[in-house]
Amino acid sequence: MLDTAPRSGRRITLDGTALRTADVAALADRTARPAPPDPKALARAAESWDTARRLAATGRVYGRSTGVGANRTEDVEAADAAHGLRLLRSHAGAIGDPLPGREVRAMLAVRANQLLAGGAGLNPAVITALITALDAGAHPVVNEHGAVGTGDLAALAQTGLALAGEHPWHATPGGRAPAPVALDNNDALALISSNALTLGQSALALDALRRLLAASLPVAALSLLAVGGSYEPFAEPVMRARPHPGSAAAAARLRTLSGVPPRPSPPLGRIQDPYGFRCLPQIHGPALDAADTLESVLTVELNAAAENPLISIEDQAAYHHGNFYAAHVALALDTFRLAVLQTARLSTARLAALSEPDLTRLRPFLGDAAPASSGVMILEYAAGAALGEMRAVSHPSSLGHAVLSRGVEEQASFASLGARQTLRAATYYRQILACELVAAVRALRMRSLEPEPGLPLTTAYTRATEALDPCMEDRPLTDDVAAAAGLLDELAEV
Repeated sequence: MLDTAPRSGRRITLDGTALRTADVAALADRTARPAPPDPKALARAAESWDTARRLAATGRVYGRSTGVGANRTEDVEAADAAHGLRLLRSHAGAIGDPLPGREVRAMLAVRANQLLAGGAGLNPAVITALITALDAGAHPVVNEHGAVGTGDLAALAQTGLALAGEHPWHATPGGRAPAPVALDNNDALALISSNALTLGQSALALDALRRLLAASLPVAALSLLAVGGSYEPFAEPVMRARPHPGSAAAAARLRTLSGVPPRPSPPLGRIQDPYGFRCLPQIHGPALDAADTLESVLTVELNAAAENPLISIEDQAAYHHGNFYAAHVALALDTFRLAVLQTARLSTARLAALSEPDLTRLRPFLGDAAPASSGVMILEYAAGAALGEMRAVSHPSSLGHAVLSRGVEEQASFASLGARQTLRAATYYRQILACELVAAVRALRMRSLEPEPGLPLTTAYTRATEALDPCMEDRPLTDDVAAAAGLLDELAEV
């Protein structure tokens, strides 16, 4: 997505307690702007900063009066103000391509909100600078690789150097970077001890895949109509007999889209449809449930004071811990990707069914009247290729393993990899659904079939026919699939 000026006046207040994944997506896409930080939360962050400096001046506090990782046994003088900048410079070694602006903005939103939870002990001027940058459309240049699911150290170190004036920013037209912030030995680890980039990318991926899962139901409903399939599998009694929430929601949504009663009658002459139609609730449902689970995990993380050490104002203590380890996120992402992959496989099954004359009563591959017309034959290959890519990025990232920092850090969650994989899965899933939509609309046109007037599915069909070329002759379908892909976000709303 291109960086643009905000497209609405909606404001989102960051307070360390109430940020949601949809808010992160809105701030990243600049469809909303950050409000000034909640004054009470900012005051709590300032008190945490004062507490942390006092503790570091009188005792051993990891990363402030000591080194980090295997250097944790080396003491740092309280007067060594350059320790923080050295730490940022040494850790700002992310590699790979620069990340898209929306992903970095998502990271800024998450990190600012986490800091307002009041456990980091970081200079509150940093929080203000992060929100100022987010509002102005500026973000630091952040490279892709530098984390293994135990903190996005490299990305946040680059952000810290940008805040200090030592690393480049990218600004949208009319935007500008915030003024440099003076950082000391207490501010470095407090800033980078977070999975903010991973969480921001996860929020964006969840937002995109939720919309695609919503769009997949009208697409499937159009395919079902095109083959004259049965609505029996979506009947209320069937769902009550095995009451998984996601499956029941998918069946109810399909009935609403198609104007089907809770107890639909079977079609004449057909007992059971292929799995692509008959098992839709049982395969789509787990993806909806997995989305809800991931949402719950991310909501905790977005509002968590997970920095190590935790600066407790109430106890006037620094607690050293492992809350930076992102196993909850990694496992929820892995489960979600695998669940969505099943729905993508179902879409390719329906695409194959649309090429079958016994189901459509049309020529093979929805070909026109020309001899041996190939019609949509190539879409099966294209969707299969995208499915292969989606299957590759659905491999569980949590199976990864790493031993780092001279053996002191002997495990890694690889949630950071899982977040990137989930973003990529959304790209491939969109392509697969677009191939099915092109074929479904073509079949309906060839059969002169349309949904009944007044139904939500009618709205979806109308929008699709307006966007897709009605020509049935053999021709390249690349532009058709691109148009269908662009239509899916609209179909998610019908």
